[in-house]
Amino acid sequence: MPETPPRNPSFGRSFARVGPRMDARGAADHRRRLLAAAHGAVVEIGAGYGATFPFYPSAVTGVLALEPDATLRELALAAARTAPVPVTVQDGVAESLPAADASIDVVVSSLVLCSVSDQSAAVAETVRVLRPGGLLLFYEHVRSAHRMLAAAEDLVTPLWSRMAGGCHPNRDTVGVIAGAGLTVQGLERFGFSVLPGNPRLAHVLGVASKP
Repeated sequence: MPETPPRNPSFGRSFARVGPRMDARGAADHRRRLLAAAHGAVVEIGAGYGATFPFYPSAVTGVLALEPDATLRELALAAARTAPVPVTVQDGVAESLPAADASIDVVVSSLVLCSVSDQSAAVAETVRVLRPGGLLLFYEHVRSAHRMLAAAEDLVTPLWSRMAGGCHPNRDTVGVIAGAGLTVQGLERFGFSVLPGNPRLAHVLGVASKP
């Protein structure tokens, strides 16, 4: 398993407070749309407090939800008990998925790939565990397409990453996904202000398939 820098222990508590407010502003609907294509055996990376769990469709036979933060993992365990499909929550990171090669139908990433310690390794693990034709469903905030905003994101990333659980607002996540050999399809880009007074940051909803 790769070494992962320890998170600020307060991050999970902070995100557990902020996340539901973000969901109420539109993130819950984004997650619902994200999961429309989910089916079969699913691995969800960085499951957080289980915000996606209510939206898994009946076509899903089971979800292995990984969350490295202890506070968020406890909340996810509670959320799993009322999920509409079977959900197993355990400690784990995206860079080392506890699944055999070509054994998973769908990998779900919901506001996670901004904060993994090694984004390329996490996507490579996704490719490894997906069956041919399997899907990566991703909802992420990404680097702005506007030069000035992207430069500002570069400037604030070192401090923001230390404060916000490793979050990098300047990552070209879609480029990394495509570069790993997945075929990106149905990509939607949009601005989203996660909290009142926050700027509308670039987000994407997308599907990528394994050849």
